Amino acid sequence: MTASSELTMTGEEMKESAAIEQESAAGAEPGGAGREKDGRADGSGADGAAPDELRADCIADSAGGLTFDLTAPQGTAVAWSAALVLRLRGGDGADDEVRLPLGPNGAGRLRAVLPSTVALAEGRWNAYADLGDGRDPRRLLPGVNDLRSLVDRRPLAGVGRLGVRIPYATKFGNLALRSWLRGPHAEAGDLLVAPDGVTVTGRLYGAVPAAGARAEARARRTPGPDGEPDTVSVPLTVEGPDFTFTLPYAELAGRWESGSEPWDLWVRPAEGARPVRIARLLDDVADKKQVFSYPALAVPCGAAQVRVGPYYTLDNDLAVRVAGPAGD
Repeated sequence: MTASSELTMTGEEMKESAAIEQESAAGAEPGGAGREKDGRADGSGADGAAPDELRADCIADSAGGLTFDLTAPQGTAVAWSAALVLRLRGGDGADDEVRLPLGPNGAGRLRAVLPSTVALAEGRWNAYADLGDGRDPRRLLPGVNDLRSLVDRRPLAGVGRLGVRIPYATKFGNLALRSWLRGPHAEAGDLLVAPDGVTVTGRLYGAVPAAGARAEARARRTPGPDGEPDTVSVPLTVEGPDFTFTLPYAELAGRWESGSEPWDLWVRPAEGARPVRIARLLDDVADKKQVFSYPALAVPCGAAQVRVGPYYTLDNDLAVRVAGPAGD
């Protein structure tokens, strides 16, 4: 995509982006890679010796569970209370920490299992190892990930609640999990971008399309006097749980007011039903925004032109941005 066709981020998204990888200041998180308490910026201890690294290999299963395999530091005695600890970033409640038993799995290896039946709240979870040795839990580093079972994952359409967990490396090189918990859920498939609009295919989980089913684009800007967001609705073409719709760009361009305006995409399964957010979650890519790129096309708007194009948000939700000329 050329620079002229890129859509700029809104101020709200820039703040959200800064918050995503926000980890505590240097030395504040025990075991952080390159940020050991009382250590140096390069990860060495106060005496210059490199700290013991704890890496976790991750294996995903098709049901949404994860297995973590660690290599225990040489000479380390692992207590019965050892655990792999997951902490929700920014959380401070009782449900924002999950401890998974960490036990032997062969010579020098430890294993913990996160079953698909254990619910993780939506968000980003930092991973630690507590070896029961009296030390603070230490941040884990990512090892080898086997996420093949997540590629083109297709749960049963009737599933009531969909749980997705994808391990990834943070910008500081630590292991974290991105978690989603949705029900119902509208999974985005192929996107076809054309001059007159974008055609979206997808599958609905946990809901059955019925009479009055439609897709909705909702403006993220401040709602009008009635408290309702500006909304553009288009009908759905439905075949079983699968759906298709085309969102016309001219309709969005005609409602552009100023600057860069995002529109969030939803599916309303039936007349009067609650809307379901469209997102792409069922694969092995934790951050779609950095991977999936779509062109922004020029669309007439009065005497000027705006650029309109789809994109994935920082939460992997599907949206469309309408961006006016530079300086507007």
